[in-house]
Amino acid sequence: MLNIFNTLTRQKETFTPIKANHVRMYVCGMTVYDYCHLGHARVMVVFDMVARWLRASGYALTYVRNITDVDDKIIQRANENNESITVLTQRFIDAMDEDAMRLGVLRPDIEPRATTHIHAMIEMIGKLIEKGYAYCADNGDVFYAVRRFNGYGKLSGKSVDDLRAGERVEVDTFKNDPMDFVLWKSVKPNEPNWDSPWGPGRPGWHIECSAMSGQHLGAHFDIHGGGQDLQFPHHENEIAQSEATHGCQMANYWMHNGFVRVDDEKMSKSLGNFFTIRTVLEQYDAEVIRFFILRAHYRSPLNYSHQHLDDAKVALTRLYTALRGVTVTEHAVDWSHPQALRFKAAMDDDFNTAEAMAVLFDLANEANKDKSANTIALLKNLGAVLGLLQQDADAFMQGKGVGDDLDIQALIKARIEAKSAKNFAEADRIRAELTDVGILLEDTPQGTIWRKA
Repeated sequence: MLNIFNTLTRQKETFTPIKANHVRMYVCGMTVYDYCHLGHARVMVVFDMVARWLRASGYALTYVRNITDVDDKIIQRANENNESITVLTQRFIDAMDEDAMRLGVLRPDIEPRATTHIHAMIEMIGKLIEKGYAYCADNGDVFYAVRRFNGYGKLSGKSVDDLRAGERVEVDTFKNDPMDFVLWKSVKPNEPNWDSPWGPGRPGWHIECSAMSGQHLGAHFDIHGGGQDLQFPHHENEIAQSEATHGCQMANYWMHNGFVRVDDEKMSKSLGNFFTIRTVLEQYDAEVIRFFILRAHYRSPLNYSHQHLDDAKVALTRLYTALRGVTVTEHAVDWSHPQALRFKAAMDDDFNTAEAMAVLFDLANEANKDKSANTIALLKNLGAVLGLLQQDADAFMQGKGVGDDLDIQALIKARIEAKSAKNFAEADRIRAELTDVGILLEDTPQGTIWRKA
């Protein structure tokens, strides 16, 4: 049975969907004003892995991941560029889709945009005002009255008083309480705006996800996910908004992936220590990046460095070595196989991809020894469950940016001829030349083969 660590209860719980065999999952997506960085890549890859495993486990899945296409940062960037937010956000949505595709991330079933759900947000804000959970301020903004919601703080595990003392709270003289947060922002110069009962303006950030998840998955759904940085205040505020509006629990299971860190600091645009996905893709195969992300448990910190990516490349190459020169027909996994059972147990234990990958390496070792077609097929098909090992092995191992294949083959041929002529110094020189550009040679009974180091 699948067990998930639930941030809300701070323990692993057996997963039971609200509706038998159907899972509804909402994940907070990107704010599209710049290229995605590796922190965003982790969110995309992690919840793609979760979606793949839920489907492999026999569940029907409705996966919703939103796009925030209007907020303060987007408006500021569009104004700086002297372009509309529509042009700006579409450019970065296209870039996000390209990055995700290269990382093997499947498209969510539904990908709602904030700007196409303004009516749903206005409707929700109206209900919150009617129920006494929100109020109109003198400046035209609408705020959520945090102290009116008795469950506020249950996701972060703190009381309102603790949060007020321990968090930096924006000072706004129009709020009734410093902890209150904005639901609707009154119109300001050079900003997009929509009509509302409280005057022209635009929604606050937090209301977006409450409205979109409710519209596409209902008031009560199974899994809500996102990065650890969203736990407070964004997800805490979502709970307050949604549960006050609908009068029921919002989501049964809350999942948060850990940070990507650089020099022991969280990778983020605000800190200026981020690496965009496309920058890293200039140096590493996309599957190496996906492998690097999934090699760690999704809740643990992920430490970025070239050394760690180099290690991931070497490890992934070991798996592909077992597949080299073999044609594998993809078919359903035999889940009664002992190694498949180990893999399943790992994934059912809160999506433990680190342990699941250990199974892949054991299968690769077996395949290298016995070249069993069944073992190799199981390796490839279990890899597919994680979105790995789907490239041609030879193409992957030849890699990118290491020179033309014909030049490499010509050098290998020249080395063979040198050895035949007993010119071992020249053969060693050719091997060293290839090693210098990252090409390793292996002499086998079938001939000399090569791979990227």
